[in-house]
Amino acid sequence: MKGRDAAERADEEGANQKVVSMNNKLEKPRVLVLDDEMDMLRLLKRSLAEDLDCSVDISSRGEEALRMLSEGHFHVVLADIRMPGMDGMDFLRKALQMRSNLTVVMMTAYGSIDLAVQAIKQGAYDFIAKPFEHEKLVHIMKKALERSALVQENLFLQEQIRRQQGFQDMVAVSPAMKKIFETIQLVSKTDATVLITGESGTGKDMVARAIHNLSDRRAAAFIAINCPNLPENILESELFGYRRGAFTNATQDKKGLFLEAQGGTICLDEIGDISPTLQTKLLSVLQDKEIRPLGQNATVKVDIRIIASTNQDLKRKMENGLFREDLYYRLNVIAIHLPPLRERPEDIPVLAEHFLDKYSRKFSAGKKQFSPQLMSLFMRHHWRGNVRELENVVSRSVLLAQGDLITAEDIQWSFTPSSTDFIGEEQLRLPYKEAKARVLEKFHRDYLSHILTMHEGNVTKAARACGLERQALQQILRRYHVRTGHHRNNCG
Repeated sequence: MKGRDAAERADEEGANQKVVSMNNKLEKPRVLVLDDEMDMLRLLKRSLAEDLDCSVDISSRGEEALRMLSEGHFHVVLADIRMPGMDGMDFLRKALQMRSNLTVVMMTAYGSIDLAVQAIKQGAYDFIAKPFEHEKLVHIMKKALERSALVQENLFLQEQIRRQQGFQDMVAVSPAMKKIFETIQLVSKTDATVLITGESGTGKDMVARAIHNLSDRRAAAFIAINCPNLPENILESELFGYRRGAFTNATQDKKGLFLEAQGGTICLDEIGDISPTLQTKLLSVLQDKEIRPLGQNATVKVDIRIIASTNQDLKRKMENGLFREDLYYRLNVIAIHLPPLRERPEDIPVLAEHFLDKYSRKFSAGKKQFSPQLMSLFMRHHWRGNVRELENVVSRSVLLAQGDLITAEDIQWSFTPSSTDFIGEEQLRLPYKEAKARVLEKFHRDYLSHILTMHEGNVTKAARACGLERQALQQILRRYHVRTGHHRNNCG
């Protein structure tokens, strides 16, 4: 265990060194001082630059200071509240509208403490009352610079996490999905036909679109059509097009989707539901790269890539004579199977947070977060509708939640436990104490495995996420024989 702890500390120190080296590449911290007294400005410029080892810009007018903020990056702003024209409160409001994470320290005359407290409520980091001791001001400004550095580091880390988790609008951290992302990148460089399988709601349409967006065909059309939504005769005419007079009400020529997608990609969703007649015609398209519009004798060459998707077992349909074997093998040149959400639970928290951020912004709902109890229910839910169901639940929770903390009581949601969740028949046949012990052990193993997987085996980060001290989490890990190295090796 000591060896693993040392390795974890080394990992953390390495990460810290990366951040430090990144910050070292930046210039000295920049401070902007705003005050209408020029003598005060000159004094602060000289003293702060020397004591804080920073560059100091000064301004005597709020409008000018805002312009300076818009033209350059400042780590901390020191602004007086009482000024003619635009006062410090107006400046604070407009500055934070420009940069919501800006660190601002307010200066106020003695006796105006209530105004300074109001400034903090509106987003100021701290305040100092005039006349002040220079040492006290330097102490506050050092803390402000530290806060600014932490904000920048947090933004940097969030961007890194976003890049690691996101791929073509898909969010995941599980090894299974990362392998799929790699496959998509490889497949997109070819023109091979792709068959995407997976349960409803797993994101088959997003995979198809990602393949197109990364391919050389991305400048041309991407057309997706849900095959079961249209009757056979209408689906055929939509795909292949027709000539005027081909059938009743065909009063003019119609260009089919195969021709609309010329040079691009067409995605046939739920391919397992098309009729035997259409299966035969689609096979001809795949084999010969040509189509024959209804009512036309001549064939037309097409340059398209076909991607098909289905939530059905096509092999079983072949065995039952419901799907052509030759068509299956033409479609299944490259197979991508999307696992259901319940088989990759480590993706649930990052997806939930992704959708929470998405719908909080869409509905202008402010910053919200899930309660630990609700996140625990998310992790244990069966998710028959997979990612689509999770997205619907999160969007509804943003609308229904009364406060910033979203709880299970806030949302109208029917929790369905996973088949492996909580108490099974075996536990029900045991004495109470033994059954309780087994259930608790399973909970701890599952919970600890999930939290460690989410943080790639890093005990410090996992402890912070679940609200425990690092030593306390280590004791629990030892008690239930959960090894951090296993989760580190199984991540990305």
